Amino acid sequence: MEPRTVIPIDKHWHFRQADKDDGTFLPVSQFPTNIHLDLKHHGIIADPFIGKNEADVQWVGEAKWTYETAFETPSLPSKARAVLAFDGLDTFATVSLNGKVILESENMFIPERVDVTDVLQKNNANVLSITFDSAYLRGWELVDKEPEHEWKLWNGEPSRLAVRKAQYHYGWDWGPELNTCGPWRPINLEVYEARITDLYTTIKVDDSLKNATVIVNTESDGDASHVRFEVALDGKMVASETVDAGSTASVTFHIANPELWYPIRYGKQPLYTIRASLIHNDIEVDSMSKRIGLRKAQLIQRELKDQPGTSFFFEINNIPIFCGGSNWIPADNFVPQISKERYRDWVKLVADGNQFMIRVWAGGLYEEQVFYDACDEMGILVWHDFMFGCGNYPTTPKLLKSIDREARVNVKMLRHHPSIVIWAGNNEDYQVAEQEHLQYDPKDNDPQNWLKSNFPARYIYEKILPDVCRDLIPDVHYHPGSPWGGKDTTDPTVGDIHQWNVWHGSQEKYQNFDKLVGRFVSEFGMEAFPSVKTIDAYLPKGKDDPDRYPQSSTVDFHNKAAGHERRLALYLAENIRYAPDPLEHYVYCTQLMQAECLASAYRLWKRQWKGPGREYCAGALVWQINDCWPVTSWSICDYYLRPKHAYFTVKREMAPISIGITRREHKTPLRKHTAAYIDTKIMIEVWGSNLMLEDLEADCVMKAWDVVTGEETYSKTVEAGFCFPSNRSTEVVSMEVPVPKPGAESSTVVAAYLVKDGKQLARYVNWPEPLKYVHLQKPKQLKAELSADGCTVNVSAEVPVKGVSLECEEDEVKFEDNLIDIVPGEVVSVKVNGAKKDTTVTMQYLGMLA
Repeated sequence: MEPRTVIPIDKHWHFRQADKDDGTFLPVSQFPTNIHLDLKHHGIIADPFIGKNEADVQWVGEAKWTYETAFETPSLPSKARAVLAFDGLDTFATVSLNGKVILESENMFIPERVDVTDVLQKNNANVLSITFDSAYLRGWELVDKEPEHEWKLWNGEPSRLAVRKAQYHYGWDWGPELNTCGPWRPINLEVYEARITDLYTTIKVDDSLKNATVIVNTESDGDASHVRFEVALDGKMVASETVDAGSTASVTFHIANPELWYPIRYGKQPLYTIRASLIHNDIEVDSMSKRIGLRKAQLIQRELKDQPGTSFFFEINNIPIFCGGSNWIPADNFVPQISKERYRDWVKLVADGNQFMIRVWAGGLYEEQVFYDACDEMGILVWHDFMFGCGNYPTTPKLLKSIDREARVNVKMLRHHPSIVIWAGNNEDYQVAEQEHLQYDPKDNDPQNWLKSNFPARYIYEKILPDVCRDLIPDVHYHPGSPWGGKDTTDPTVGDIHQWNVWHGSQEKYQNFDKLVGRFVSEFGMEAFPSVKTIDAYLPKGKDDPDRYPQSSTVDFHNKAAGHERRLALYLAENIRYAPDPLEHYVYCTQLMQAECLASAYRLWKRQWKGPGREYCAGALVWQINDCWPVTSWSICDYYLRPKHAYFTVKREMAPISIGITRREHKTPLRKHTAAYIDTKIMIEVWGSNLMLEDLEADCVMKAWDVVTGEETYSKTVEAGFCFPSNRSTEVVSMEVPVPKPGAESSTVVAAYLVKDGKQLARYVNWPEPLKYVHLQKPKQLKAELSADGCTVNVSAEVPVKGVSLECEEDEVKFEDNLIDIVPGEVVSVKVNGAKKDTTVTMQYLGMLA
């Protein structure tokens, strides 16, 4: 028996338009690929990311396209099989080999395997042809066949609900409509007599964390005699065993004192390698290996002290985790052009930003393995949605069968990753049902009734997907949807919520985020413009483009959010003095406003992480970390991985030790009926957050300055040797704003510091709000001095300065912190990478153009 061989079918691919008589075959630009990349490569279409070109390429998604190549038949042992393995075909694909149709697929998310042993030609090259039908038109055909279904949805159009394809391809409120097709993942020819078809584990770490049981399982095809199992760590063998082969085989390993996998900051991320080898006559004929993490992961939902409802927090190796993090959308509309390095760079941005969790959103993809590998290696927890977003999906028998298969194959491919700690059935589909008044009775537990209702998609989320998870990953929590829980999807006391009453909904002030809290806030956000460099990259004429201003039609085209002009202007106008020109300062103002907004949410919600039994808020996942094209959106890093200022304020709020202040006005009438005699007090509340696993004793020092003169008006250690218990937030003090005279509260800036043994552990500067009312001064001595070794920028000023932005023309210069509030008598040091002796650091700040 010969070992299994894998031959990539990645050479000599050509493509043409199939529904065009004179369609000429042209070479592909890369492989894997999709149609837009190839058309752009040959100049047939302009780059859809530039200007308004997206509108000019819509015809591409309504055409048929054929991809074709030829390959030689390899040597085939007498009992061997030859199988073509298609890792991903987007989406309606008819595959022919040597003129014979061997596959018709309709689901982008399902890899396909076809035995072609009897179709291969021995003496001539084999012609492999794949024709992709228009998913857009096929979707509408399916919609037309189901007129009774309630085709309710947000974003895109109804045809997407009928098609198992990445839903964001149909356009979203942050992304373009670019309906792709093509072989988007690898294609291989496998030759074998026996092979391992699956390798997976069941892991149990006991409560003491001192022992782990690892059951390693294989499924295989063929007639090998033995399976050898091995477990290794850092290249050293931990355990091994050989058993008789069969269609299935398993062994149980008991590991004492295991090296456990932890989230970032709470421990290391050791990854054990499990390997299974098929042995026949002492020859290894196939093998498969995967890396796993030994960890105990639970979602804790239990009654709380002093508040209604239940908790919703993740506990890893007995450690409760406040899951500050981000939502993830696909990093490109053309997935084949995302490199492995780019995936890792994105995850590193999350890790470097003090974030613990990333949510793979339901309208995108079951991502590439490298994405999850990076999360495993860097200790980032993953919340994973199944791919159903913002709609009422149909439930024809054929579609349900495809969905079940899709869920099973993707869970199998991803279940070894220790980073994945929850699967959710959909994104906002229950909210669509509520707002569109579809039939949903939580008390009705008969799945057949669900299929008869006008919200049949419930059957997917409460029957098919939980059955899949119960069969394949019984130890990973399944959540029917996001948001989900309680009496409805907006119930803040049970499950998770999406908090969109800032920006969407009632458009609350972001200073009121503490009133908008939930047990776990899995979406919230605020828009901001991307870097000016990113805007220049999508303007057809770059810096010389006549549309290089914030309200131009091209810039508006690169913002897909309905009503974005009004909503962005509303939050800007409510909070800061701004002007649309010049573009650079307007971009700064939007990013400052977004940064203030998101920092407020993290700060106020993390305040509600109050320790055992009081986990009133246990997570905040901002919408969103990334973009799929150059655009103005809710992202905190743009398409080119350039952090917006919110990235840094989130990073500070999620630091191991932080301190927070909120300022509140309290009015007390001195008489029963009066408009004149009212006692008004402006109070500040101060709290500290210790996300470490050890208690901390530190001094809380508070200072205040007059914003106009820069005079220090208050300096006091308000608490000395104050204890901040581990892994929670603790209230420190509530006091009136320290002012030198009554009425000065509106011109007083207050800072709080946590100090231990003379070392500053945390810092926060609180300003009167809204900032537009504050008489900000233009500093005369604002400095940003680069150190001699080029590793640090030291920032100082003689008056309080709000939101100092450090900027550099060179992209390779990266600041580790930014958007800093400066107060007199203090030098803030910011680490910088990539700077040289002659690097010029420039600054912007709020009020500089006033």
